[in-house]
Amino acid sequence: MTDVRTTQARTSGAASDGPAVPASATADRPETLSGAASLVRSLEHAGVDVVFGIPGGAILPAYDPLMDSEKVRHILVRHEQGAGHAAEGYAAATGRVGVCMATSGPGATNLVTAIADAHMDSVPMVAITGQVSSAAIGTDAFQEADITGMTMPVTKHNYLVTDPDEIPRVVAEAFHLASTGRPGPVLVDISKDALQASTTFTWPTSVDLPGYRPVTRPHAKRVREAAQLLAAARRPVLYVGGGVIRARASEALRALVDLSGAPVVTTLMARGALPDSHPANLGMPGMHGTVAAVTSLQKADLIVALGARFDDRVTGRLDSFAPGATIVHADIDPAEIGKNRYADVPIVGDAREVVVELTAALEAEHAAGTRADLAPWWVYLDDLRERYALGYDEPEDGALSPQYVIERLGALSGPDAIFASGVGQHQMWAAQFIRYEKPGTWLNSGGLGTMGYAVPAAMGAKVGMPDTTVWAVDGDGCFQMTNQELATCAINGIPIKVAVINNSSLGMVRQWQTLFYGARYSNTDLLSGKVGGRTAGEEPVRIPDFVKLADAYGCAALRCETAADVDPTIEKALAINDRPVVVDFTVSRDAMVWPMVAAGVSNDDIQVARDMSPTWDRED
Repeated sequence: MTDVRTTQARTSGAASDGPAVPASATADRPETLSGAASLVRSLEHAGVDVVFGIPGGAILPAYDPLMDSEKVRHILVRHEQGAGHAAEGYAAATGRVGVCMATSGPGATNLVTAIADAHMDSVPMVAITGQVSSAAIGTDAFQEADITGMTMPVTKHNYLVTDPDEIPRVVAEAFHLASTGRPGPVLVDISKDALQASTTFTWPTSVDLPGYRPVTRPHAKRVREAAQLLAAARRPVLYVGGGVIRARASEALRALVDLSGAPVVTTLMARGALPDSHPANLGMPGMHGTVAAVTSLQKADLIVALGARFDDRVTGRLDSFAPGATIVHADIDPAEIGKNRYADVPIVGDAREVVVELTAALEAEHAAGTRADLAPWWVYLDDLRERYALGYDEPEDGALSPQYVIERLGALSGPDAIFASGVGQHQMWAAQFIRYEKPGTWLNSGGLGTMGYAVPAAMGAKVGMPDTTVWAVDGDGCFQMTNQELATCAINGIPIKVAVINNSSLGMVRQWQTLFYGARYSNTDLLSGKVGGRTAGEEPVRIPDFVKLADAYGCAALRCETAADVDPTIEKALAINDRPVVVDFTVSRDAMVWPMVAAGVSNDDIQVARDMSPTWDRED
């Protein structure tokens, strides 16, 4: 078992209110039961209400007592990756720890993608895997895999448990680690003999991890320095990342924004942290961000980064990013500060506490008479916002516009709906053209970029938020990676809605081939929509036919191919709540995501359309 003290740097990060060991808990009277029953009892004490998983030989002992639990619901998924993404979606939508379970060997390795995804996006998750019996570990036994070794780089911490007496303590620690500091995935691997052996169950009243002390309260002097800079800056920008969402700091952020008057950019992971309707919100920065958001960072004299990590998709070529800006970087993970960009004022702390204290310090600066005039800055930014507003052209081939479809999905579903996206063009369009007014309504795979995330993540979100409309916005490529979870949804009464943005290709890869590879479309045609070369009256080739596939999975199935049918089709989907709904939106394959900063170039080289860049004095 890895010593927790050796992972301190990796386990420091954004605070969460997820289930940890209650300080007021009292120890149960010792009770003799199996290790497997002890595991189930531990999950109950940790506050778990749902587990997504699939049984197999090594984990099978745990499934017997799980059947008798009146507190923990198990949802049988169709693939372990689906279990992991469902746990992520549940966690991202509710703020609680998501839980997934799998057996040893291939069961455990099928979870690795979802675990890595949760690690990149700081999602609180506990993955429980069975392992071969302790005597067989290291012998290449049937379905043996060193899952703790494999996942060490992509977990906040992991455990190999061979002693049944350790199960309650380890589970308590796992949930505490996953949900505090910078949230993340924790793996608990338990040998089969530990699950089968007898033990006494005692739930710990506290967690003792001497090497794990995440700092949540920021240093007051650093906060005052940041407030002084913010009060005096003439071109400030608040650069808001996903840490603000994880820390539930949205209300506090709005107070800071209103007080400072500074413009705000919200990263892909932070959509909804500040309402899109707020006048200070410039939108998303980065590779496919708005011109106003990207340019504000480039021209800023001060950037206050809150729960963001200066990711390469935001900075573009790092040596040309925000050349004139002083950097205030606040993050709960000290390893992130200064990792990519030097921080003039580093602040380690929970995003909510940082924002609250920064607001108070800024009020003091204003009271003392320090307040810069931001009017010229806003004149410049508002001009950019007006001249280079997000938009799109109708497809030249007369096909349905994917941007229009996604725009109407957001408008008709309302601000309370949750959207879980796959990865690619549809992901960027969903981030751009849906208006996000609330935190926790936009779920996506930001750091790892995992195709196949949307459907199982939407499933998990719907389980956690059963009274909320939940859409999976997916591409036809992503959808074919995990659409088997539609069966899970249909059988278990989880009525998600799926919008397949079907352009018959791997859209984002095709866009790059168009722009950078001379339109040589090597292996990006999926043949899942209309295919050229048909004679008049001939039916389009659909491989697969998503309407037939959805019907086979027990879902309501709709297809939309014209703009006139978009609203009626969405309204019909919204009216169906007794089973999952899949809508095949057959759209143009030539639509592209704009604006765009190509990989490896400066943000100054942003393009608003092909071979078209904004006109401004780049030396200004």
